[in-house]
Amino acid sequence: MHIVNGLSPFDVHFSTTPPLRRRLVPSDGSRNQVELPAGDHGGGRNSRSGPSQPRPSGEISIWEILVRLPPRSLLRCRAVCRAWRCATSTRDFLLAHHARQPTLPILCDSKLLDKKGYSLDIIPFDHRAADADQFQSVARFRGTSYGLVACCDGLFILAVNRIFWAIYNPATRQYAPLWMLSGYRIFGMYPHPATGEYRLLMNPRQRWQYGIEPKSQVFCYVLSLGSGQPPRHIEYADANELGNRSVLLRGCLHWYQMDHWIENSTIIVFDTTAESFRKMGAPVVSGWGDLFEMDGMLGISSFNGAATKIDIWVLQDCQNEIWTFKCRIELPVTQIKTRCGNHDDDIFCHVVVMPGDGELLVLVKFKEWLIQVDMDGKLVTTFHRKDVIPTKFRLKQTLVKHTFFPTLEGYFVKETSFSAPGDLKTVK
Repeated sequence: MHIVNGLSPFDVHFSTTPPLRRRLVPSDGSRNQVELPAGDHGGGRNSRSGPSQPRPSGEISIWEILVRLPPRSLLRCRAVCRAWRCATSTRDFLLAHHARQPTLPILCDSKLLDKKGYSLDIIPFDHRAADADQFQSVARFRGTSYGLVACCDGLFILAVNRIFWAIYNPATRQYAPLWMLSGYRIFGMYPHPATGEYRLLMNPRQRWQYGIEPKSQVFCYVLSLGSGQPPRHIEYADANELGNRSVLLRGCLHWYQMDHWIENSTIIVFDTTAESFRKMGAPVVSGWGDLFEMDGMLGISSFNGAATKIDIWVLQDCQNEIWTFKCRIELPVTQIKTRCGNHDDDIFCHVVVMPGDGELLVLVKFKEWLIQVDMDGKLVTTFHRKDVIPTKFRLKQTLVKHTFFPTLEGYFVKETSFSAPGDLKTVK
């Protein structure tokens, strides 16, 4: 669609986006042609970056600017004119917009409110942003106890009162309880490559609820969201080896397992296309470890008992399972204690290693402080945030409105922008 004559987006004054407006108006005051995407071509999940858009020389592309805006800013820009609103609502545009969003570590701010239940704020931590924008909550829950248990493609899986489950998209504010999963433990969420469906990997937990440990749980289940079908059984030797700290990489979910009794490390791999399990070798490390993904490669961060030293391993050759030691990060313990009040405690309970800007980002929770350390072990900055805790999850926001949401019982869209529903009734 070209806008040549008549009213163009340049002629519409929109006071909340002056920087965007200034960039679009040429310095000579002329009105260039503006090319916008030619509607929704029904692109599937694999067309994440959208169709290739030809750009004649000298043209200014609004599309190229809007596709890079954060979700909140993009939603505001839709009010400029009908052309912008239509162009930024197609599936191709939304997939391209999602592909260009940053992937940020998630912080959780959870606290008990006096006589008012609980509160949970989910905060993507952008270490490149200005101080005032580094702790902007994208989801806020009040009243009932909520916990974040999985995150995939901008979608949250939430535990409600540790009994029920719910799914929430903080960008579109779509929310739905998952009543059918109240008797299950969730191990991970993933997009199924062949169908584009979002699926949950889980197993029954009824026997755990009554304090009876099952002797063996040799099965898992897969649920396709929005399919209307019951969970489907798949074989696995021991579901108790799994947890919700998985890493989705190259179409597979990965879990790290360390058996200190026999000094053996294993990574459990779930192929999301074949929906089958296998195991692969991992380096034997001291202490405890976690998986992470960086630049399309799988990594392991292993910690000593006090979590003051972090060894980083990277999987260089997937087929031959060859791991390479990358570096050791030593936390500046003395400097941290001096900055945070000279506490006697030497144990850092929450230490998370995440990729950021081509290098690793280390987030440390110590007492009432959140601390950022770089790969060289240098203290970058500290934040006095009493209840904020770093998690293993990362958020890449999406404005794609998934069709499975309206099929779920209890689905609704929160009216207030970028705030989550308050209390969820846990009894149907």
